[in-house]
This record gives sequence, structure tokens and C-alpha cells, in this order.
Amino acid sequence: MNHGGISMELRQLQYFVEVAEREHVTEAAVHLHVAQSAVSLQIAKLEDELGVALFERIGRNVKLTQIGKIFLSDVKIAIKAIDHAKQKVDEYLNPDKGSIKVGYPSSLASHLLPTVISAFREKNANINFHLKQGSYASLIEAVKNGDLDLAFLGPVPKSDPELEGHILFTERLSALVHNNHPLANKKTLSLNDLRTDSFVLFPEGYVLQKLVIDACTQAGFTPNIVSEGEDMDALKGLVSAGIGITLLPETTMFDATPRFTIKIPVDEPQVKRTVGVIVPKNREVAPSEKVFYQFVKDFFTVLEQYK
Repeated sequence: MNHGGISMELRQLQYFVEVAEREHVTEAAVHLHVAQSAVSLQIAKLEDELGVALFERIGRNVKLTQIGKIFLSDVKIAIKAIDHAKQKVDEYLNPDKGSIKVGYPSSLASHLLPTVISAFREKNANINFHLKQGSYASLIEAVKNGDLDLAFLGPVPKSDPELEGHILFTERLSALVHNNHPLANKKTLSLNDLRTDSFVLFPEGYVLQKLVIDACTQAGFTPNIVSEGEDMDALKGLVSAGIGITLLPETTMFDATPRFTIKIPVDEPQVKRTVGVIVPKNREVAPSEKVFYQFVKDFFTVLEQYK
């Protein structure tokens, strides 16, 4: 066994990742457009060089061994780093091409995101975007591990050592109620007015659910949650149907409120969230990402002046 210098090749590692994720040598070979024997050979070489079995064979399928699993997660990080390095070189040669991986939560999908991106594209037509919607926690994780270059988020995490958060604006949450709600004709509400209401909110673990519950707790009551919706449209639909009321950020009701509903600002206490961008602290940002990040900051500075 050769324990001198390990001569793992990128190709071996790419084959290994394909087989590991598909748990099937033939399928991996088809996907890689190479002969099955070539894949088997490279995996055998890799195992031989490492001196451990990465897979156990189960009939036609293969499964990662315990050490295989550990090796897989490290190799994926390494391949990502190599891809990132190559992308950097490509962008250095051609900075205004570039492709930016941007994440966003459902609450910013209908208004904020399209506004910013279309404004940016008017000036930078050759920069491409890969847009990915995700939950609060998954967006933070993806920016940290390099799956995303940056993400829009609300609220902006303050004290995470791995992230730089930049607040673009602060927005209020308003109540959305059915139009035959007893308070439907009020100009503003205090949260206390809603203590006996049925609430429809995001499921547990969603940051907007926590915001609302914390605000109600502060106002001295625990909201009676009768139904949950996974996204904005689901919640708005539940209010339209008369199931309950909800609190949503202003920007999510920017264009129109759903039929049979009325939006009423909550002014006592004001429930707010910050909205902004997060970028990683621990890695260099590529040129095109820098351009976009700067654009976003400038764009909102201008908007804030007109408020």
C-alpha cells in the first residue's frame, strides 16, 4: 500500500461523490458518461491509496461505510473549493460575466427580490443569477458553506462570527384581518386588541412565527394559533377564508391584499423586522458578487431617502 504521497486525482473524487450520492455504480457511470469499469477502477484505486473501504457492496447497490461518510463530506467541501477557485479565475479573466448564487426567503419573493434584480440587470446584463428560495436557517447555512454567495434575509442575524450582515431597511408588521372582522374599520390597532382572536401563523421554527409570538408575549398574551401555513400565500388564503388573522411584514402585502381581507398597521407595540443581506466573512467574494453587493446597498440607500 502506498502511504508515501497520496496521489488522489480530482476525477477519482468526482467519481466517488457520484457513486456515493447515487449508491449505484452503473447509474453514476451513466451520469458521468463513462464506462462502468472505469468508475469501479478509479474507486478501487482510491480505496487502495487511502487504505480503507469507502463502500460496502449490497447486491447491485453500494452503501458508504462509516469512514466513507466522513470522507464524502470533506471531499464535497474540497471540490466546492476547487470549483470556487476556478470560477475566480474565470471571473478575473471576464469580471462582467460572472454568475451569482443568491438566496432569499419566501417573504421577499414577490416584491423585493424582483425589484432589486431587475434594476441590477438593466445595468449589468451579462451577469447571471442562480436564485434559490430557502428557509431562514437553510439560507444562513448555505452562505456559510459556499452553496450561496449571498442571501437576502429578515431579520438580519447580528452576532454570527461567520457572517457579515448588512441591514437594508426596517419594516413593520401589519395585521391582516377578514373584512367582516369587528375591527376591520380601524385605522390602526394595538396588539392587545387582538388578544382574543384566532391566529394563523407560520409553523414552529419559522422566524416570522417567533416574531409574532414574541410580540404578543410582550403585549401580555399568548396568541391562540388555530392553523398554520408554510408560505405567505397559504396564510393570506387562510385569512381570506375567515379562519383567523395574521401579522405579516409590509413588503409582503405591497402590491395588494388578498380578497375579503384588510390590512391594518399595528402601532402599539410596533412589531418590526430588519431586512438585509448576508455575505460570508471567511472567504473572498468574487468580483461580480462585490458589484452586486455594492449595488444592493446603494439601491436601498437611495430608496430610504424617498420614504
